[in-house]
Amino acid sequence: MNPILPEPDVSSLYIPPPPASFAPPMVPKSTAIFQQIHAAVGQVFVGQEEVLYQVLAALLAGGHVLLEGKPGLGKTHLVLALSHTFGGSFRRIQFTPDLMPSDVCGHTLFDMSSSTFRVRRGPVFANLLLADEINRAPAKTQSSLLEVMQETQVTIDGESHALAPPFMTFATQNPIEQEGTYPLPEAQLDRFLLKVLIDYPDVANETWIVKAVSSRASGGGLSTSSVPQVCTPQDILAAQEEAAGVQAVEQVVDYAVKIVRATRQHSAISLGAGTRGAISLVRIAKSYALLEGRSFITPADVKRAVLPVLRHRVQLAPEIAISGQSVDDMLNSLLKTIEAPRV
Repeated sequence: MNPILPEPDVSSLYIPPPPASFAPPMVPKSTAIFQQIHAAVGQVFVGQEEVLYQVLAALLAGGHVLLEGKPGLGKTHLVLALSHTFGGSFRRIQFTPDLMPSDVCGHTLFDMSSSTFRVRRGPVFANLLLADEINRAPAKTQSSLLEVMQETQVTIDGESHALAPPFMTFATQNPIEQEGTYPLPEAQLDRFLLKVLIDYPDVANETWIVKAVSSRASGGGLSTSSVPQVCTPQDILAAQEEAAGVQAVEQVVDYAVKIVRATRQHSAISLGAGTRGAISLVRIAKSYALLEGRSFITPADVKRAVLPVLRHRVQLAPEIAISGQSVDDMLNSLLKTIEAPRV
């Protein structure tokens, strides 16, 4: 008869961890934060996934966005909702022909009570600035944004005032009403990191939006006040630093430069993109990579960035523009002539 042996004590045995291939992937903190921002804004800005993706990429890159779309497509809604997600300040300027630079940047005024001059800061002192219908103001007023967008500071009566980061300008344009407008000069267009086109949503999303908005009194559905704050301005600044540190190998950078240089040599393009265009391609490619949780950019990231980055930096030759071809059509055909590197 076999004796009954006691159960072995396994409490002290070392159990090795599972192989690395079975470990859950680590998502960068900035990627997780922007996924939360995407979800929060997506609650009230519906049916425009690529637009939202491009706007988030521009925020990660610390650049400015030119929004173009017909009235009523949620351009203001998008910017206001985005400001709620990180607790940033939001200001809106309605650009009109009588708007003055001091109405944008601010001015000094004499304080009778203290017998001194004090600075009255304009609406540009915000984290997110919405310049609504920017092409309705004359060039003098439009140019008042140049220093703000490039240097993130404002000069009032010879004194410079820095803006609190993060700072981002959203300028909107209406493509269907050109009477009484002042087209933006090329120098100012080049200051915008992206030109984002907003089109009508598809049938399913548009139906959902109509039901949601009309479900409350005065059409108050899909209110931006319901958008939660998921991070702080400091988190946005940290994410921008992380995006700048995304790896860009030499072959992919060369690919971005080749695309930009090709716009200067194409017979159908009268004005090609400058060096800032190539820089912007790489910056947005880095943002795309971080949004997807990667620490390196690929040629696919650069390709995806070509249209929003370059469509406002190139001009078609007159005979091509008359034929009805668009800048996007020309850029797409140009991309097919440039071989992407295999990395």
